[in-house]
Amino acid sequence: MINLAQRIENFSSLAQKIANLPKSKRSHLHERVYAENAWFSSSDVDFALEHISSHYLQDTLLHDWLSGYEFMTEKPQKVGVVMAGNIPAVGFHDFLSVLLAGHVLHAKLSSQDGVLMRFLADLLIEINPAWQSHIVWAERLNEAEAYIATGSDNSARYFSYYFANKPHIIRQNRNSVAVLQGDETVEEMESLAKDVFLYFGKGCRSVSKLLVPKGYDFVPLLDSWQSYSFLSDHHKYANNYGYQRSILLLNQTPHFDNGFLLLKEDIAQTSPISVLHYTFYGSPAHLQSVLEENKAKTQCIVSRELGHVPFGKSQLPTLTDFADGVDTMLFLSRLG
Repeated sequence: MINLAQRIENFSSLAQKIANLPKSKRSHLHERVYAENAWFSSSDVDFALEHISSHYLQDTLLHDWLSGYEFMTEKPQKVGVVMAGNIPAVGFHDFLSVLLAGHVLHAKLSSQDGVLMRFLADLLIEINPAWQSHIVWAERLNEAEAYIATGSDNSARYFSYYFANKPHIIRQNRNSVAVLQGDETVEEMESLAKDVFLYFGKGCRSVSKLLVPKGYDFVPLLDSWQSYSFLSDHHKYANNYGYQRSILLLNQTPHFDNGFLLLKEDIAQTSPISVLHYTFYGSPAHLQSVLEENKAKTQCIVSRELGHVPFGKSQLPTLTDFADGVDTMLFLSRLG
């Protein structure tokens, strides 16, 4: 069994391995990942890897994080994890949590993100071959004694039924919103673009909707986002943009169009790729009611307000920014 000090040391070493990947090895990884999922661009993969290395795997961060838990690992549990695949290495936090807690990971990988997750696991095993017996890739998770599953609202109902008699965390669809006041600086608007466009807007922490004051002028905002016009060169994104634009034009739906993003008024929080919804609010009380009404479907709120995620930071979660607000590590620490 790998003790806690070794586990932390090994994952801290993983940060160094990621940071020092030879150029040829990184390029080969990019090719393999893109072949599996054309939404995973080289820049997005590198962003995800750098984030994992700097925000998750630093020795001090790991020690500080784990100091708040007591681990009962006399009998390690087999923890089945159904991983999502919407953005690169999105399942890594669960991977990290299960293994740091001293359990055995039984993971069902997404068909959209198998290459990158296996690559990271292989790097960890290079550091300490003992990890080989703690990581099991499986299509079926029948042997698991506890479950963590991420999926759509429909799959969540399926998971809840089949995992009902075992300890579990079930996650559903969530999206993120940004609240604008109308007096944002150019720098703030440019930072917000990262929250909207990084990973093509496919993450649960990606901003899919804007809440703006009545009479808001969208022109300065859209102008400040022109540096992301390169998205139209990506064939899958361009196909989505063209399709959504055709629907809006056919239905004569009022909208803004800057050549690579469509902005339309819609109460729905989830928006299609290449489309960003917006809703007007009146008073602060009205804004608060809108946020409260959608709280259960909101991953994070981006704004300049204290307690919200700052502009440009939605895709930089920390170790304690648990998906759906459920403390995964507390759940794992109490198993067994």
